Amino acid sequence: MYINVLGAGLAGCEAAYQATKRGVNVRLYEMKPDKMTPAHKSKNFCELVCSNSLKSDRKDSAAGLLKEEMRRVGSLLMECADKCAVPAGGALAVDRDKFSSAVTNAIRSNPLIEVIEKEVTQIPDDAITVIATGPLTSDALAQKIVSLCGNALHFFDAAAPVVTAESIDMEHAFMASRYGKGGDDAYINCPLNKEEYELFYEQLVSAERAPRHDVDVQNPKVYEGCMPVEVLAGRGMETLRFGPMKPVGLRDPATGHRPWAVVQLRTENAEKTMYNLVGFQTNLKFPEQKRVFGMIPALRNAEYVRFGVMHRNTFIDSPRVLNSDGSLKTDSKIFFAGQITGVEGYMESASSGMMAGINAARRCANKDTVTLSDKTMIGALAHYISDSSSADFQPMGANMGILPPLETMIRGKRERAAAYSERALKELDKLIHIL
Repeated sequence: MYINVLGAGLAGCEAAYQATKRGVNVRLYEMKPDKMTPAHKSKNFCELVCSNSLKSDRKDSAAGLLKEEMRRVGSLLMECADKCAVPAGGALAVDRDKFSSAVTNAIRSNPLIEVIEKEVTQIPDDAITVIATGPLTSDALAQKIVSLCGNALHFFDAAAPVVTAESIDMEHAFMASRYGKGGDDAYINCPLNKEEYELFYEQLVSAERAPRHDVDVQNPKVYEGCMPVEVLAGRGMETLRFGPMKPVGLRDPATGHRPWAVVQLRTENAEKTMYNLVGFQTNLKFPEQKRVFGMIPALRNAEYVRFGVMHRNTFIDSPRVLNSDGSLKTDSKIFFAGQITGVEGYMESASSGMMAGINAARRCANKDTVTLSDKTMIGALAHYISDSSSADFQPMGANMGILPPLETMIRGKRERAAAYSERALKELDKLIHIL
């Protein structure tokens, strides 16, 4: 008795692990290292491409609630993430190489998982199958999925550059977290005054962008959550100052005042030898990235270990084709999990894989599948992607807006979020025994 899992990303690894926890053998297919996508560089599983941040870790935030739910269910990825954490204020960020290695080791050492390193071009029909090939599904398999689902949507995703710590000019930067939360060593802040910001803005919006050779539509969508910084800047001079360059909650010790704008750098690894530009996903040509980002005083002599890149993502029209348990409406032996279903974010993908793995194992054992209550964040995401009333389906990350309203109105935002979280965790605790 076994199941197939296609893809060893966050959703696939979590799905495989959850199935083995329930006594089911897994054949895990992964095309790396023989075939790599444009965005992937490592041969390890669960490579974090865009950022090393897993978002907020506060239980009274949507992202933090999701992670706490996953911890309580017994997530492999959350266990690895907690062990590989690096300073990031109130967020959970990881040393991406150590995280990927930890997950890879756990999967490869699991006696119930057989890793098969080859590209899958056909959807297997020999067993229950979880398709977790992610937003960079290879062309051959993507075509099979399109044929199976009747529709697929495409959009473009971007990653931020990473620079060496020693190349950051700390005479023009300072260490601090917004409002002092999470300690003063969580972020390196690169301030700009009004004149510096306006010059930077002008060069950013006019900089030359890298051409796209894998465009299959004339006007591809760009998902809001990973909007290239130059595209975001094109919406207006002040957009960045209310977005990734917002200076609120920060005070420059050199001036005693809040900067006009600030670029935050977050550590990439536990040794703090590399930092990424937070919110600076980009599709500028590599020389243009070095030139334009070099206008930020603290980054004038920055050395780049990775430039920002942009790549195609694919997701299915889940509300039309998936049940809330992740299974295909037309074939109960096939489950989908991860970003290909339209959940947006690392842990959102992993939570989707968690439930797909649990349900694939249950179906393998002739048990009824389960969907958590939509009062939980895991359940709300599952309900969102399978809501047939959705007219214009777009990727969605964890947020309090997808949870049902509270029974009692609470005015304060933080208090209201805390009440949502308290209700969700109580609901989850009542349901864990069925998983």
